[in-house]
Amino acid sequence: MSCTIVVGLGRSGVGAARLLKAQGAEVIVLEHADDAAAQRKAKALNEQGIEVKLGQALELAQFEPWLAAIEQVVISPGISWTHPTLEALRALGVTIRGEMAIAWQALGHCPWIGITGTNGKTTVTHLLHHVLTQAGLEAPMAGNVGFSAAELALACQDGSTPSPDWVVMEMSSYQIEAAPEVAPRIGIWTTLTPDHLERHGTLEVYRSIKRGLLERSELALLNGDDPDISSNRNQWQHPRVRWISTQAESKNSDLRISSDDWVCRGKERLFSADALPMPGAHNRQNMLLVTAAALEAGLSPDCIEAALRSFPGVPHRLEPLGCVHDVAVFNDSKATNYDAAAVGLRSVTAPVVLLAGGQTKQGDARDWLQLINQRCSAVVLFGAGAEELRALIASSSFSGAVAMFEGLEASLDHGLTLAEEQKAASLLLSPACASFDQYVDFEARGDHFRSLIASRQAA
Repeated sequence: MSCTIVVGLGRSGVGAARLLKAQGAEVIVLEHADDAAAQRKAKALNEQGIEVKLGQALELAQFEPWLAAIEQVVISPGISWTHPTLEALRALGVTIRGEMAIAWQALGHCPWIGITGTNGKTTVTHLLHHVLTQAGLEAPMAGNVGFSAAELALACQDGSTPSPDWVVMEMSSYQIEAAPEVAPRIGIWTTLTPDHLERHGTLEVYRSIKRGLLERSELALLNGDDPDISSNRNQWQHPRVRWISTQAESKNSDLRISSDDWVCRGKERLFSADALPMPGAHNRQNMLLVTAAALEAGLSPDCIEAALRSFPGVPHRLEPLGCVHDVAVFNDSKATNYDAAAVGLRSVTAPVVLLAGGQTKQGDARDWLQLINQRCSAVVLFGAGAEELRALIASSSFSGAVAMFEGLEASLDHGLTLAEEQKAASLLLSPACASFDQYVDFEARGDHFRSLIASRQAA
């Protein structure tokens, strides 16, 4: 009897296993961990008739008992598409697919809006979900936010979630790479700067993965303000490409902001550009991309404007947490690279006390360092990358205070002391690093920060 092997017991893997089982497949899950958390997940899947093997390294030998019967191997985004074991399986004729591809197979009959980009995609996903939902449409968000893709497909299949009018899917390069069949009705590309190069190798490979999703989309919405995306403007042969720009003088953009601060479609004035109550020029770009998609979905400008004005913001992305000692505090834990952290530094009121650190990534830190020199009175570093960041900042001749601590709590307390002493306007957690040295993900890091701030506000 044929079987599907799912690799990994993360959210994507569990979702894929449950979806495939509900479709009648024989499913086996291989997981490298064998701790209490893995055992709990395995028990729950066992009760649903799904076999789980714990303590399984990703090696060809672990697949040998089923090689003659494997129909496909499904991987979660955390596993490299070019892992040697996956290459060996391909050489044996085994089909390798990502969890997103399994979801597309089940949900592809619904129109998808696929959202990708180095930065901005989470805000655009939340904002577009909010705008479409406020208009009365069923528009669940999934992928990197909300449901996993497979979880959403299963919820729609079993009726616990209504059939979507639109699927709003945030898609990372990892997910796109492992699901080349996904072809959204609308594709949105927010930004492109170097990221995940330790996984993809070169910027060219990373760019081509992102671009592939847009080329497969029926309509491609592109950020004309992004230097990398706009520099390749003349290379698009796509029959339906629309450009957005916040620049009034951008005559070749389908949607732009006029010199008197109105969102305009050609010569048509849609609504005031202050409709989205979020700081930063990048959020104006996000607003235009969402507006373009919502117009394509059939919403009126008045409906879009009303929804934009009621948007509460995105957790962990420049999330305002109120004040401590008259200093405005922001949770920007989603800023896991230098470019995202630079956006945060541009968006809050200076002078800023910055909290940064975690697991460092490859990338160009020059803009980030320049903004630290221009806008920060102090920087407090934490986590595994603290020393590396300290050396970077020292090389930029930053004249403010720089301190290092092991954990976030001690860093926060020192940062609050500095902010009060220096009469800083803002205290900003914008790590410029991944969270995996101390937290399971950036959400856990942001949640911890939020709870620490709440305790100090209550003191």
